[in-house]
Amino acid sequence: MSGIFIAFSKMEDAKKIGALLTRSGYEVTGICSTGAQTLGLLNEHAGGLLISGYRLSDMHYTELYEYLPKGFEMLLVGSRRAISDCPSGILSVETPLRAYDFVNTVRMMVTQIDQRQKRAKKPKSRSWQEENYIKNAKRLLMERNHISEEEAHRYLQKCSMDTGTNLVETAQMVLRLIFDEE
Repeated sequence: MSGIFIAFSKMEDAKKIGALLTRSGYEVTGICSTGAQTLGLLNEHAGGLLISGYRLSDMHYTELYEYLPKGFEMLLVGSRRAISDCPSGILSVETPLRAYDFVNTVRMMVTQIDQRQKRAKKPKSRSWQEENYIKNAKRLLMERNHISEEEAHRYLQKCSMDTGTNLVETAQMVLRLIFDEE
């Protein structure tokens, strides 16, 4: 799950929002009262959601948004007048907060951030040795069972899912089993 960070000039307001999120099952990663503190904290993390007030003691929310590290989204909390000129890219909720609407907005944003982070993670590429295990296991399955390469690959994938091992470990098991029979 992505980190949730809260930045308000009044620490009491930030703690109230943190308590609401905690009661709703979220873990708040950090609470700050200045933009500089917030940016320092965010730079230590890979991504998440920043819930911010309209104005912090040292900067306006637009400045904070401008310096927001990659992987972070901002949720602005403010009066109708304060959020009326909110630029696109920043979601906002109006005060006074309605707990249900606020928590649902947070849930939606956290889900989107998590999905984006999962898509961004690329699977680790296999070494030539690992590819060789898979290729040899498929070749032996094709020869012994008179099946196509696609069928051999699907068989390895199914065994992998059934046993909870990765494809390389499954290929190694198949090779061991076949060579132990001979």
